[in-house]
Amino acid sequence: MAFSLLKILKPWKVPARLRLPSSRSKARLVGDSRAQDELPVFKYVGERARRKDRIFVWGFSYTGALGIPSFVVPDGKGKRRRRQQVTPYRLDVDEKISSAACGYGFTLLSSKTSDITKVWGMGLNKDSQIGFHRSRRDRTRGYEYILEPSPVPLPLDRPQETRVLQVSCGRAHSLILTDKEGVFSMGNNSYGQCGRKVVEGEVYSESQLIHRIEEFGDSVVQVVCGQDHSLFRTEKGEVYACGWGADGQTGLGHYNIASFPTKLSGDIAGVNIIQVATYGDCCLAVSDEGDLFGWGNSEYLQLASVTEFTQVNIPRRLPFTEVGKVKQAVCGGTNSALLNDQGELFVWGKNLRGCLGIGTNDDQYFPWRVTVPGHVIDVACGVDHTVALVKSFI
Repeated sequence: MAFSLLKILKPWKVPARLRLPSSRSKARLVGDSRAQDELPVFKYVGERARRKDRIFVWGFSYTGALGIPSFVVPDGKGKRRRRQQVTPYRLDVDEKISSAACGYGFTLLSSKTSDITKVWGMGLNKDSQIGFHRSRRDRTRGYEYILEPSPVPLPLDRPQETRVLQVSCGRAHSLILTDKEGVFSMGNNSYGQCGRKVVEGEVYSESQLIHRIEEFGDSVVQVVCGQDHSLFRTEKGEVYACGWGADGQTGLGHYNIASFPTKLSGDIAGVNIIQVATYGDCCLAVSDEGDLFGWGNSEYLQLASVTEFTQVNIPRRLPFTEVGKVKQAVCGGTNSALLNDQGELFVWGKNLRGCLGIGTNDDQYFPWRVTVPGHVIDVACGVDHTVALVKSFI
């Protein structure tokens, strides 16, 4: 609750004895009262004040993935092109954003509001991974680069009722999870990563196709894009996969291409999976009992605890007894991070094109605080840029 505080510019003298004011004193008091009314009033925020939702971005900017047009094209106001933003930069968005995802040079933002527009895209769009955005000059053509957050129209049957729960981005495809109309995919489907049949010679540039994936035996509660593959977690704790699997990233054995989502087995068969993670070609999954499972590429020794080879083709339980009960796992292109039930974090990382937001381009091999003016609620990492959802302090 906000309240006002009057700032007194001159200190008051407290008399030794109180006395009734004379008529002249009364006049002075009236004058002082008027002077006080003219003094500035400062508002301070109380406990019930509403904090604002904000978005900060940093990293490589030339693709438009940060959503700041002046970073890519000078605006004529003295601002120069900016190849990299190495510290968090505030992105002005009118909508209340609840989910963000970073792909290879592009970004998706989503909200849970009842508005018809629920998803916004920005950045690289050569494979229509952020939808079709019609050119102003030629209405039959679409833009290959979107420099600021722009609406992505979804083919919803009940647009006023359906909410977007999550968005995820791969190298050139995207997934959108809704609460009442399932999962939608868009972008490049060369390997079936969009969960539909691969069409020989299909042109993805300026495509208006947004596909609804329906090949699940249960409600999907999480979607995750890898480089050219996709993972889906259902309400029952089962995991499905589709897309490119030459490095084992689909977890379906030695099948190189899976055009439709297929349920995974291996060590996760019968296990209640509560979270899945993937980026690049390595995949991780966490069970309700705190066990960690992995499959896919192990070129950087991510899965060295179960194999000496660079691939794991089916989900395997990783014997990380020294890290305790795992609560959450994340994957990068060359790294992984684990969070246990004690709040301990196990991580390492690279700093490609300023994506860590620490003010330099130096690699960072131990945790380093990123200065963001607000309370960070969620973070989305791309291959060379980052988006943070933030609550303001006041």
